[in-house]
Amino acid sequence: MSDDALSNLLQENRSFPPDAAFAKRANVTAEAYADADADRLGFWAVQAQRLAWDSPWHQILDWSNAPFAKWFVGGRLNVAYNCVDRHVESGHGEQTALVFESESGDSRDITYRELQEMVSQAANALQGLGVEAGDRVAIYLPMIPEAIVAMLACARIGAPHSVVFAGFSAEALRSRIDDAQAKVVITADGQFRRGSAMPLKPAVDEAVAHTPSVDHVLVVRRTGGEVEWTGRDVWWHEVVEAASPEHHPQAFDAEHPLFILYTSGTTGKPKGILHTSGGYLTQAAWTHWAVFDLKPDEDVYWCTADIGWVTGHSYIVYGPLANRVTQVIYEGTPDTPHKGRWWEIVQKHRVTILYTAPTAIRTFMKWGEHIPDDFDLSSLRLLGSVGEPINPEAWMWYRRVIGGETCPIVDTWWQTETGAMMIAPLPGVTACKPGSAMRPLPGIGAEVVDDNGAPVDPGGGGYLVLDEPWPSMLRGIWGDDERYVQTYWSRWPGEYFAGDGAKLDDQGAIWLLGRVDDVMNVSGHRISTTEVESALVSHPAVAEAAVVGATDATTGQGIVAFVILRGTPQKDGAELVAELRDHVAHEIGPIAKPRQILVVTELPKTRSGKIMRRLLRDIAENREVGDVTTLADPTVMGLISDGLSSSAADD
Repeated sequence: MSDDALSNLLQENRSFPPDAAFAKRANVTAEAYADADADRLGFWAVQAQRLAWDSPWHQILDWSNAPFAKWFVGGRLNVAYNCVDRHVESGHGEQTALVFESESGDSRDITYRELQEMVSQAANALQGLGVEAGDRVAIYLPMIPEAIVAMLACARIGAPHSVVFAGFSAEALRSRIDDAQAKVVITADGQFRRGSAMPLKPAVDEAVAHTPSVDHVLVVRRTGGEVEWTGRDVWWHEVVEAASPEHHPQAFDAEHPLFILYTSGTTGKPKGILHTSGGYLTQAAWTHWAVFDLKPDEDVYWCTADIGWVTGHSYIVYGPLANRVTQVIYEGTPDTPHKGRWWEIVQKHRVTILYTAPTAIRTFMKWGEHIPDDFDLSSLRLLGSVGEPINPEAWMWYRRVIGGETCPIVDTWWQTETGAMMIAPLPGVTACKPGSAMRPLPGIGAEVVDDNGAPVDPGGGGYLVLDEPWPSMLRGIWGDDERYVQTYWSRWPGEYFAGDGAKLDDQGAIWLLGRVDDVMNVSGHRISTTEVESALVSHPAVAEAAVVGATDATTGQGIVAFVILRGTPQKDGAELVAELRDHVAHEIGPIAKPRQILVVTELPKTRSGKIMRRLLRDIAENREVGDVTTLADPTVMGLISDGLSSSAADD
């Protein structure tokens, strides 16, 4: 292995096999791995038959123009029909599809029959506004039922949607509308967040003033706030709710574009990830059913993501609804009106499956387990994690405090680009290790390689690559095929490079180490920030940690850690910092001992919960702090800067 490959430092030996009773009823057994290994394409063809097709395919995969894939060639289907109509036709029209819960405590149940009528009305309204198959529609909505209805209506008429997270700025919205050349924008007057009504339409007005492709702005009345009105604006309640609830869904080719989703955090032109219909829906639906062990007649499912992210596309809208799920959707934050709000919702609706992000779990750890302990969480039978690697101690807390020591935890790795889960445990099969996504799902080809593209041995670290095409893979970057090839397929011939570091343990389990951009080079050792963060969070005083590498004249880079403590510290600052540094050295080795540890009250996070390590590097290297407009709370950086001198400890 190359000397430049990632070091494999932190060890984790705890393992939790499936409960025998759970395994006995599980949807998927170990046989799935054998079936996929024997005939990978045949395996995916079987999963595609879980959907309703208007016309059968004549070829499972066309990879002749790699890396541009075509799956289920010649097949035709309608994605919205698969998510809604067929469940009504099969006699499940009165089953609840969506349980909408607002911050204020108001809730609303929508059955599959009602959802079918709402989607049909929205489809008719969009066509009445001139939207045709192939036209793009931008959606800038909070987590309300109309957001899901809008997405399904677009899918129903073959108009690719581009959902933009409703916390993004007017400029971010404008660039995405412009790149997709969207014909219609769907938004709301505002949204409710942290107990207040926040406007949305002014950002849309500012954005569309510079987007000539937009003919109409369709506006949901959510907060009742006053909005400026122009000739292109139309009210949702006037054109959608007045439209016919009858609409015949048209079948589209399996490769018909379903949506464009722009990745954030990059500079320059936005990068529109393109996903199509048949392969995407096949993998989103199968992975949702298999990894969450979904029982559609029994389960109440809740994914806490926003539809502005790919998790909301694949595991709120398309995968779950294709599987006839009953699910909770929530407009609000975890701490409004109180810090037990999520657990109150679990208790109220008897949620059985919860899928959330490690950053949320670590926040709950910081608040204290006495909060969830006040609620009845006994309905939960499976827990999921998504978005970033989960620290082993956060995994253990999640299992113990939220899962009552009995719920299996499925830690899932995938990306906007992959479309659906790629690496995850099967809950009835896998003996899970805290913090590991374990192994590729059946039908998925993934491995960890060194700098030369050679697979690493067990115990080694390197780069995660995908070496076989998969059904839900991105079909390109919207309008820029060359950028697609260069970004994802140029480092190692024939292999997709995910941009993430990973390691294999001695048993071959995969441990994600975060973006390779976040790898630190300390005295010639390439060390993952994730492993140092995990070591810090394993200390009982630490609730959350973020680690960055800062320029160091002696070691090349020095490790600088920002930590949030649990409760009131029992030791003074200098003593605790020294103890934490020694703890990391004990858990990993002296090479990983942080140069500095800064105790902070909060970390800079985007509204989606991602930690902005770029800003922490600015502080660690005493630079002017960069753009903070995408942070959920821009004032956090000032608080961190103010505490710098009192929290640092140097040898």
